[in-house]
Amino acid sequence: MGFSYLKSTPLFDNSKTLYAVYPNVGGLQSGTVVSINGYGVGKVNDIRFIDTQGNLVVTFTVSSEFQFSKNSTVELYDTGIIGGKGLQIMPVFDSSGNVQSGDTLRTETRPGLTELAQQKLTPLFKKFESAVSDADSVMISVNDVLDENTRNDLRKAINGLSNLMVSLNGSAGTLDKLLKDNEGKLASSLANFDVLTSNFAQLSDSLNNAGLGSTLASLQSTVASLNNVMSKLEQGDGTLGKLMNDKELYSNLTSASRELDLLLQDFRLNPKRYVNVSVFGKKQKEYAVPEDDPAATIEN
Repeated sequence: MGFSYLKSTPLFDNSKTLYAVYPNVGGLQSGTVVSINGYGVGKVNDIRFIDTQGNLVVTFTVSSEFQFSKNSTVELYDTGIIGGKGLQIMPVFDSSGNVQSGDTLRTETRPGLTELAQQKLTPLFKKFESAVSDADSVMISVNDVLDENTRNDLRKAINGLSNLMVSLNGSAGTLDKLLKDNEGKLASSLANFDVLTSNFAQLSDSLNNAGLGSTLASLQSTVASLNNVMSKLEQGDGTLGKLMNDKELYSNLTSASRELDLLLQDFRLNPKRYVNVSVFGKKQKEYAVPEDDPAATIEN
């Protein structure tokens, strides 16, 4: 009886003895309370190895007052932040039959804060180590690139940039002084430009009121008509078009104009050739063409 008491085994009750197998009990001790929904219904009686792989079988007793299915689960969980393990039964109520003394229930292990922290922080630490390794590689590459000559060139570039900034500061000061000295002139110029812009606006309104739009429309219509006339002339329509495009007609007109000019000249110089009047019935003499008469070319 004393030995059973020391093992936390009840002596005079009808509790059911159940079993659960875990690969790791995490420090679970005999005598630990077994609970259902936070209420203690039994105790852990014994923990021992069950095979050569290190699996552990936990023997515990549960009061027969509360009935649940043999498909229920026994969960191993942390009882506090600083450590300690406990068992709680996750009861299932189905038609598989109630649990009986000697049954082995299914098991689960809820990860504690330490395991959760380890699960979350381990990938983070790996990424941090990878980042540090990459940074180290980058620094090595930078050191390889920034040799002595490159560092000297970089120093010269920085010095040149510093001199450029000094020059820009000086230029800014000069520009500021120039603007201050000519502030009045700039204001007057801007005022004049404002007046000029206003005059242009008034001129635009005047042109618009003067019917510039209708004038441009009429001019456009006139240009279109002129283009139509020029197109007909190029195609040879009408007398002027034929005259412009018919070379033979042009040549004939030129020749006729020249012959008419010679005829008129001959009529002026030799009227007797064309008009023969006798007052007293005297027979007129035959007209002889002078040798230098230009009309001779006509007869020829």
